[in-house]
Amino acid sequence: MSPVLVIARYAIQEAVRRRVFTVVLALTAAFVALYGLAVWQVFRRIGDIRPPGGIEPKPFAGATIFGLSMFATMFLGVVLGVFLTLGVVRGDAERGLLQPLLVRPLSRTQLLLGRLLAAAAVCTVYVACVYTALMLVTGLIGHWWPDRIVLPALELAVGVSIVAAISLLGSVFLSATANGIAVFMVFGSGLIAGLLGSIGQVLDSGTLKTASRVVSWALPFEALYQDGLHAITENTAFAGFILRLGPFGAAHAAGPWLGPWVAAYAIGVCALALTGFARRDL
Repeated sequence: MSPVLVIARYAIQEAVRRRVFTVVLALTAAFVALYGLAVWQVFRRIGDIRPPGGIEPKPFAGATIFGLSMFATMFLGVVLGVFLTLGVVRGDAERGLLQPLLVRPLSRTQLLLGRLLAAAAVCTVYVACVYTALMLVTGLIGHWWPDRIVLPALELAVGVSIVAAISLLGSVFLSATANGIAVFMVFGSGLIAGLLGSIGQVLDSGTLKTASRVVSWALPFEALYQDGLHAITENTAFAGFILRLGPFGAAHAAGPWLGPWVAAYAIGVCALALTGFARRDL
């Protein structure tokens, strides 16, 4: 087994030993149960819903509540990814856990890549499972299904992995506490970009919409989320209008350049982390 995979396995085993996944699974199960209750109540009273512009109640309710659940899925995945990576370098070095690993025939590059691989794998599985559970709850209770199923889940998982990579980069330069605060503020900046886009859509402000798009691409987890929102109502008449007015990010088709940009962004973040770690005195 390669050293990168060994480090990834070690990181996952350490999380299991600390009962991280036990807590995460218990709280996630409670969240899914509450979401199911909300969906049941919404579709139970579907006849009382009067959407604007002559939109049919079922796509209005389904797209809105599932779009909000996508934000919750991304947020929960981000919390998990950040806590798996926020103390990888400085945090472990200050506790004396990092030095014994590096005195063995293990490079700093292999250490960082292994920890990133573990976080990305865990977050991808987690996001996929939560997304699937929420989709099944929405579909089985409300009889509404997203137009595209796989692409939004993939984009949410990649977006969460991007945040985990940013957290890994921060761990090279910041203590665990400072890094956690910084990463969540970066994540909040992406949400503000989505809010600006929603306000700009309502006010028809080109300046706000442009600012929102620039920040969303500078923090591409937000662009991935917006493209995922667009995908769930890609073929639904009027439903895209609903999600363009959402508070956490407007639904926008990102186009063919989002994938290459996200790949280049991830490579750049990893390169900065590796360069910083290589120059750091432990």
